[in-house]
Parts: sequence; C-alpha cells; structure tokens
Amino acid sequence: MILIADSGSSKTDWRVIHSNNEVSQYRGVGFNPYYQTSEEMAMELRQDFLINLQSEIEKVYYYGAGCSSPERNQEVEKALHTIFPEADIVVNHDLAAAAHATCGHNPGIACILGTGSNSCDYDGTEITATRPAPGYILGDEGGGGYVGKQFLKDFINSEMPKEIRDEVESNFALTANIIQEHVYRQPFPNRYMASFCKFISEHKSNPYCYNLYYQAFLDFFEKHVKKYNNFESKPVNFVGSIAYYNSDILRKAALDSNIQINLILESPIAGLTLYHQEKL
Repeated sequence: MILIADSGSSKTDWRVIHSNNEVSQYRGVGFNPYYQTSEEMAMELRQDFLINLQSEIEKVYYYGAGCSSPERNQEVEKALHTIFPEADIVVNHDLAAAAHATCGHNPGIACILGTGSNSCDYDGTEITATRPAPGYILGDEGGGGYVGKQFLKDFINSEMPKEIRDEVESNFALTANIIQEHVYRQPFPNRYMASFCKFISEHKSNPYCYNLYYQAFLDFFEKHVKKYNNFESKPVNFVGSIAYYNSDILRKAALDSNIQINLILESPIAGLTLYHQEKL
C-alpha cells in the first residue's frame, strides 16, 4: 500500500492507495519543518488513522511546506519513520506537488496560495526555477497569513471601515492585546493570521475586503510570477484555499498584470493520487 501526503502549515491531506487500487482519504493537522522539530512532528503524527495503517504501508510519498532542503526533509523523514519504521519514505517540496498536479507533463508556472505562498517554473519534467520563500515575516505575499496580517494591522491602527471593524469586534471580541498575544507569544502565528481570511472572504463584496486580496495578489505577481522568464507566454496554475476561494479576485489581478491563469485547484491531492497510481 502507498500513502501520499500533501501537507501545508495548517492541514494535511492523506490518501492511501490500496493493493486493489482503491483509495481512502483522511485529513489531519499540518506540518512544517521550518517551524517544528522532528520530535514535535512525530507527536502530531500519532493520529489514529495513521497508527492503524502502521503495518500495511510500504511506501510514503510526502509533499510538504518547508521541505526545501535536505536537512529539513530528513527531519520529516525521521518523524514519519516513528510511525512507519519499515516503509520506504520519499519527502519532496510542496512545489513539486503543485507542479505535478496542475502542469502534469507540460511546461508552466505552478503557484501555491494557502496559509503561505510559493511558486516555481516547471519544464514538464523538473522544476527549473524558484523564487525566495522567506516565510510569513519576510514573504508569503498573497498567502492567507499575509492577507490576515494586513487585516490585523488595519484593525490595530483603526484603518478599516467602521462597519467591518464593528463586525470584527462582535464576531471575535478582538483587541490589540489579544492580537499581540497570539502573534508574539503563541505558536503558529501564521495560522492565526490566516484564520481571519474566512471572514475576509465572506465580506469581499465590501471594497475594503476585496482590495485586501487584490493588492496581496498583485504583490504575489510582482515578487514571484513576473520574475520568471517569458511569464506572459506561460500558463500559470494555482493550488491552495486562498487562490481557490478567491479565484474571481485572483483572475482579475492576473488580467490586470498580463498573466494567463490556467487551473486553480483547492488541493493537489487528487492529481498526486493519479500520478502515483501509475506507479503501481
């Protein structure tokens, strides 16, 4: 049996390809070796559905956020081996998942807009170029943490419309002190900031909320897509909840930036499952 994981900072989609080619699916917490040790990841991997598969999994294909260096990949592999000590484990970057799921065997630019953001240029076989992805403090343009951070800054500085601020105070009982506690003292501030995107998306008919996404997407295009050679002539594909649930704004920002958007998927996991079924 083969286990496939597509992991972001907030959640992980798991698929099991059984020996009869049937597929089971699960969803669990996200992992990121950029922010977690192998011991911390191993603790969170002790989920019932994974433990129940312990003796049956022969190979694990793990695609994950933060898996961008051999050292970090080894941390993930070490954590996975605590659950699947006999399995053959392959750890790859989440950009490879985006490229395989959206481009297949064709050239294109593959992008991730989830809690964080990232991108690559893909020649149909390999990733040929990437852009820096320095995380939620120095980067992540267009991602949920980036949008949520601007939203929270506007709340603290009283720079959002009164009707939006009133709803925020009513729905979240938010104060500047609460925000600072979560951002500076609690774990996973990127997840916390991104958690406000559901509210922002629900209110994107308001010009303020619409423009939070629109400007964030323009920033992403400037820092990522426009840095690739001949970007105007290449199909640009996206995976991730921020791209998927705000595709109308994303396509408008792309049109205004002379960028051709092809596919927008919420998750690459279905494409990855098909990709690995061919290996059985």
